Amino acid sequence: MNLQQLRIVRETVRRQFNLTEVANALFTAQSGVSKHIKDLEDELGVELFTRRGKRLLGLTAPGRELLPIVERLLLDLQNIKRLGEQFAQQDTGHLAIATTHTQARYALPPVVTRFKSHFPRVHLELHQCGPGEIVERLRSGEADIGIATEALADEPDLVSFPFYEWRHALIVPEGHPLTAVGPLTLEAITEYPLITYHPGYTGRARIDAAFARAGLVPEIVMSALDADVIKAYVELGLGVGLIAAMAWHPVRDAGLRLIELPDLFETNTARLGLRRGRYLRDYALSFIRACAPELTADRIREAVFPKTAV
Repeated sequence: MNLQQLRIVRETVRRQFNLTEVANALFTAQSGVSKHIKDLEDELGVELFTRRGKRLLGLTAPGRELLPIVERLLLDLQNIKRLGEQFAQQDTGHLAIATTHTQARYALPPVVTRFKSHFPRVHLELHQCGPGEIVERLRSGEADIGIATEALADEPDLVSFPFYEWRHALIVPEGHPLTAVGPLTLEAITEYPLITYHPGYTGRARIDAAFARAGLVPEIVMSALDADVIKAYVELGLGVGLIAAMAWHPVRDAGLRLIELPDLFETNTARLGLRRGRYLRDYALSFIRACAPELTADRIREAVFPKTAV
């Protein structure tokens, strides 16, 4: 048994049992991938994958039990490497953040600025992606920290902490009739075409839930992944927009009015997500604490590596 065999088992599941993609991801030949799998099965005395001819279709019962063990072994191997780097190169390294456009554009710039001033030799990489992809990047090790409003709190193999709370607000062109309505109601908003976030992004579920509770069905004429696109089409007069309030700036967005809606939609919480069992360099802990100063390094470590009763 060797590490390459274990990497192939993990990658085969990640690549939906497509051995061509596995070979490409691991920079090896497909024939070599098949041989490694067969050698491991021969050594263990069980088949790990179900097959149709030469095609792999899924995991067998032994394969399903083996997979989490393989994941833990490879994660700990990465942890050993990070531990060595922590003590050998304390202020040098790489930090990958997976986050949504809203966080990257509006919430993180001051955090990143402070972080880079303290750790100029750490290469900081921002991956902008949807909440589901953020979860997968954390699981695969492509990201050290994930930041999003959705998804992170519900995954058992992740741990998450609150970052900050935020609310939705309405944006309309200057002079729009809704600027003269007060207090604004959901019924008044539904009289106009609505542009807002794509389902699964930036609190869209809370928007839908608020209208559903009121028995209203807004005419959503367009949905987008980020606030900049929503604002652009509101400026063109295609509808009114519901965005995260922090995404509006009085100078950059001249020509648009922001209308706060404190009583119409529930508060949202952006969260910081981490993979359980993943060793974090000190500079990663510093980045997290720059986002959430109330967290201590010990609290973060205890959540990522929970103590088990003996």
